[in-house]
Amino acid sequence: MTRPKTQVDLERLLRGDRAALARAITLIESKRADHRQAARKLLDRVLPHTCKAVRVGVTGVPGVGKSTLIDVLGSDLTRQGHRLAVLAVDPSSTRTGGSILADKTRMARLAVDPNAFIRPSPSSGTLGGVAAKTRETMLLCEAAGFDVVLVETVGVGQSETAVADLTDFFLVLMLPGGGDELQGIKKGVLELADMIAVNKADGDGMKRAAAAAAEYRSALKILTPPSATWSPPVATVSGLANHGLDALWRTILDHREKLAATGELAAKRRRQDTRWMWALVDERLHARLSGDAAQRERVRRVEQAVAQGEISPTAGADELTALLGL
Repeated sequence: MTRPKTQVDLERLLRGDRAALARAITLIESKRADHRQAARKLLDRVLPHTCKAVRVGVTGVPGVGKSTLIDVLGSDLTRQGHRLAVLAVDPSSTRTGGSILADKTRMARLAVDPNAFIRPSPSSGTLGGVAAKTRETMLLCEAAGFDVVLVETVGVGQSETAVADLTDFFLVLMLPGGGDELQGIKKGVLELADMIAVNKADGDGMKRAAAAAAEYRSALKILTPPSATWSPPVATVSGLANHGLDALWRTILDHREKLAATGELAAKRRRQDTRWMWALVDERLHARLSGDAAQRERVRRVEQAVAQGEISPTAGADELTALLGL
């Protein structure tokens, strides 16, 4: 296996060179200590060239049609002159660590579009179903000149909260079906959503999609919206038939314009940066516990002792924090 190089041509990256971008992303995803140090320096250098893109999170249950919708919407955007980056996070097996990584096959149009860049990454067990380096990857894409970044999440566990902490606009896709789906939806998802779109509103599904949209509008009335400036709309769309996607994009731009005018967008990104800092702190603490073979063996023994009931979880936590000098 070829190891990622620690040197990335910054000028080529800023010119939008796809090979330089791919190499930079591989570098920041590396777990080698020397690569981590090089990645931090690279991110410091690209930061002045970031934060200009429209950041959109897309989530929904498996089978809701996220990839198809992104493929069609993204193709519309590139035809309009946008450069689009799609960060698609695949679920990793908790048993083997394997990942399907099939988003490029599901996004056939964007996969061959010269103005689109698709980066599938395994979540590798990361809390929230978002890859550990998704935020850094997003910044690199912005530095490379991509003015729209879509983050497609796994749609399970805490992925909704994770993607909301990465993006400006949080789009929740729903299946048609009305009340049945409403009963199963998590309240937290509705509270985070900047827009709900009922997908697959085509053919026989149009009536069911309209009924579902009405149910979601009623549900939103009893919840506090994420912003005093913005009330999340509910719409019906079809990624397959390219129905309602132009209006969806206009909604995203309208949301951006309104929150930018009040200063909420800038404040939201500052809060996200603070959360990012603490996520990095957590990551580095975990890295210290697995820094060498002796440390990893000690951690394994503590885990085994807790699992077998030999020591309490509190005692195990005390031993592990002692290894960190805390």
